[in-house]
Amino acid sequence: MSSQITAESARRRTFAVISHPDAGKSTITEALALHGQAISSAGAVHGKGDRKGVVSDWMSMEQDRGISITSAALQFEYRGCVVNLLDTPGHADFSEDTYRVLTAVDAAVMLLDAAKGLEPQTLKLFEVCRARRIPVITFINKWDRPAKDALELLEEIEERIGIKPTPVTWPVGIGGEFRGVIERIAIGERSEPIQKHSGERSEPAHGRADGMVRYERSPGGQQLAVTEVLDADEAAARFGDDFARAVEESELLAEVEADFDQKTFEAGQTTPTLFGAALVHFGVGQLLDLLVDIAPAPFAREDVDQTPRELDSGFSGFVFKSQANMNASHRDQLAFVRVCSGRFERGMQVTQAQGKRTMSTKYAQTMFGSARDTVEEAWPGDIIGLVNASGLSVGDTIYAGRHVEFPPLPAFAPEHFGALQMHDTSKAKRFRRGISQLDAEGVVQVLYSERRGEATPVLAAVGPLQFEVTLARLAAEFDVPAAIDHLPYQLARLTDAEGAKRLLTAPGIEVFTRPRDGAFLVALPNKYRIQTLQNDYAGIMLEPLLAGGQG
Repeated sequence: MSSQITAESARRRTFAVISHPDAGKSTITEALALHGQAISSAGAVHGKGDRKGVVSDWMSMEQDRGISITSAALQFEYRGCVVNLLDTPGHADFSEDTYRVLTAVDAAVMLLDAAKGLEPQTLKLFEVCRARRIPVITFINKWDRPAKDALELLEEIEERIGIKPTPVTWPVGIGGEFRGVIERIAIGERSEPIQKHSGERSEPAHGRADGMVRYERSPGGQQLAVTEVLDADEAAARFGDDFARAVEESELLAEVEADFDQKTFEAGQTTPTLFGAALVHFGVGQLLDLLVDIAPAPFAREDVDQTPRELDSGFSGFVFKSQANMNASHRDQLAFVRVCSGRFERGMQVTQAQGKRTMSTKYAQTMFGSARDTVEEAWPGDIIGLVNASGLSVGDTIYAGRHVEFPPLPAFAPEHFGALQMHDTSKAKRFRRGISQLDAEGVVQVLYSERRGEATPVLAAVGPLQFEVTLARLAAEFDVPAAIDHLPYQLARLTDAEGAKRLLTAPGIEVFTRPRDGAFLVALPNKYRIQTLQNDYAGIMLEPLLAGGQG
């Protein structure tokens, strides 16, 4: 069994795509699925006419707005590997969902808009990857449109985030006049094996700028682009100055030691970089091949005591996401579990580390967007969904055999607060069920105060779009129309039971309880109010919440 676990783990590639909104994240997710032959034609973020929407944006609000609101998992096989691809929300208001997803992956693809370069949300998400020591591959997207200079983009990456780009492909033609790419290393079927039998890695064979891969768009953009490998003479004859310039720049990169290196990539010191255009599928196949070639396979993860849980130990995993009502025909709740060690078998008894409860896993599924299939077994690196696993919360560890507990997932500090008012009091029971469900998923934090009573919960969020999602889902999934009354608070602090009692009548603030974990939170209008409270209430506990927020 140990050798089988090792072999199956080595076949897994589990990664997320991160970017600023509108950089093309859902589009490239769709294009990767098409290249992996997991779908027969690519949809569009704004599906029109007979063009379907993208599989990762399954929520109606995502399809209407053309943005990713919740993370999605896609699994498919490619070149003998099992690819677990996690699409993440790019909008800052959904940072908490993205952060959780990044706890469940072994690598990330950082997507940049070629005309805009590094944008604020991309920078924040990259820092999360750096903190979690997640290797990052960079894909410079939209090279079929006017763009910054390629060398300028590399310089921007190195100067602003302190990681050296090592281009594995280099564009022939400036942005907007994309002819194809030079492959600076051999990728995919043209590469040498990178996984030796001993488990050590060797680098893919370095190619030379002796030709190029030419792209041609397929009609309608729903199928793979046409690619053609040209030798140097033919490339020079057809693309003249564009090819000559690309060769010259590629040689310059070699002189400044910007060549790919596996060790520095895995150490987070360099980022292999590709150029392409996801909407027309230029360069996406090379990205998928590169992920299979160089992305790390699952490794032993550390538990709360910083002891690695070896891959061939008994089954273990952790819940990084919870989602209800993904499919109209499945009115249920799905706990997304990253398998960390051992072999998962459907129906096995597992233990919840936090509550010491045992539970059956009879209803286990793999996900492809909102589509689901029963899964009989899974291995380290895989993402599985446990259906209606009551009692499981985001951050929980489950295991079989030897006890293990993985570190908890911190909640982001809220910066927006709103009192939730339902329109129809006859639907109070349905209202409470909906709020409880959305709280369990982490869509928002649900708080209660003595001032407002249980009939008026207060929602706390990182960004206001989370309120819109809550209202839309309450109406669509629970048939409970509601409204938000925005409150004048901008940050929260953690207190204890004594502090909550002392601050109950303090002016300009509000004391809440958080049923999710029993915590007491103090909502404040600004950071200056913290100092006045500490002056007025000596010894009062006012601690910052984890992972973000003001003050």
